[in-house]
Amino acid sequence: MGGNHFHGTGGQAADVAVSRTARDVLLLVLLLAAVATVWGLVSLWPEHDPSVSKDAVAAFAAPGVTFPKAEVVGVLPACASRGGGSDGCGQIRVRVAQGPGAGQEVRVPVAPEITRSGLTEGDRVELERTPAADGAPATYSFFSVDRSASIWWLVGLFLLVVAAVARLRGLLAVVGLGFGALVLGKFMLPALLTGESGLGVALVGSAAIMYVVLYLAHGVSMRTSAALAGTLVGIAITAVVGLVAVRTQRLTGVGDESGALLSSFVGDVSFKGLLTCAVIIAGLGVLNDVTITQASSVWELRAASPKASHRELFTSAMRIGRDHIASTIYTIVFAYAGTALTVLLLLFVYDRSFLSMLPTEDIAEELTRTLASAIGLVLAVPATTAIAVATVAPPRSRGRRVRVRS
Repeated sequence: MGGNHFHGTGGQAADVAVSRTARDVLLLVLLLAAVATVWGLVSLWPEHDPSVSKDAVAAFAAPGVTFPKAEVVGVLPACASRGGGSDGCGQIRVRVAQGPGAGQEVRVPVAPEITRSGLTEGDRVELERTPAADGAPATYSFFSVDRSASIWWLVGLFLLVVAAVARLRGLLAVVGLGFGALVLGKFMLPALLTGESGLGVALVGSAAIMYVVLYLAHGVSMRTSAALAGTLVGIAITAVVGLVAVRTQRLTGVGDESGALLSSFVGDVSFKGLLTCAVIIAGLGVLNDVTITQASSVWELRAASPKASHRELFTSAMRIGRDHIASTIYTIVFAYAGTALTVLLLLFVYDRSFLSMLPTEDIAEELTRTLASAIGLVLAVPATTAIAVATVAPPRSRGRRVRVRS
């Protein structure tokens, strides 16, 4: 077989010959998958804005209610009891900075945890202003702390660190992340709210994100194409496992307060489909990391040992993959523990064992998301390795083969 050479972004990838037949097959499969993704985007793209119940809008804000910013000019101590007291405890004094009441100073009550969070003079908050009828003055209540300045500071620091350490490739990854957010906000969320299949939306949206993110961050090469193919296989496996798990466990997708609130406001959403969609999205980032690592491992091993057989390449790359799987499983589990820490503390307060709480909806949903993503991730490793090994050219010599040690 003939061979072509492909280089990664910035010339960092190894110069490796690939099999023309395997290359053509891989590119054809990816082309067909891309066509299917575009067709899915067109067919599932919401034709109208999601219909939201008027009660949902009324529950969030009554007609005429606004949310002006205000500056804190004084913080009174938290009340000894949540019920409050007569000495004005549990309140903050603020100066309204926006709207009809700009410049006005008012007192608004706040929860004890807000006072104890370190809120101090000069901080900015967001109020809820309710206009009163019959010429009476408007009333103000506390809505939230204005954290926009600190969030943008953190975003700027993140971009600075990425640019300094990862340079162009890191910035391209951030651009890919922005594209993923665009797909999520402009396609996936509106499509789910209009009642489209959660499974279909997740598969199409995830594939579209991966096509752009992988090629943008890692360059257009056969190595990246092999990683993309492995990623698509991992997404498909996760989708199948998640779909079966949701159905066999009779999960409703309404396991917490947010789900129950959404179900009362939006009638078109399939919450089982929403849960399946969440299972697929949950593992995208880690799945991308594993597949690109495996493809790169095969490329480097082939460059270092051009006489190694495909079997030897697969065996060596899988030794790297097993180490990566072990560390990634820790990542997934501890990421879940961090996000579900409040639930875990509640279980501790209930004085019930974790195993006894497994049948509950909220715990079962989180475990399903975690385990289905982990299964897809683990199986994506041998799948990506096999695709990458099949893509690179055979050994240069048919003589004595050299065993590659990772």
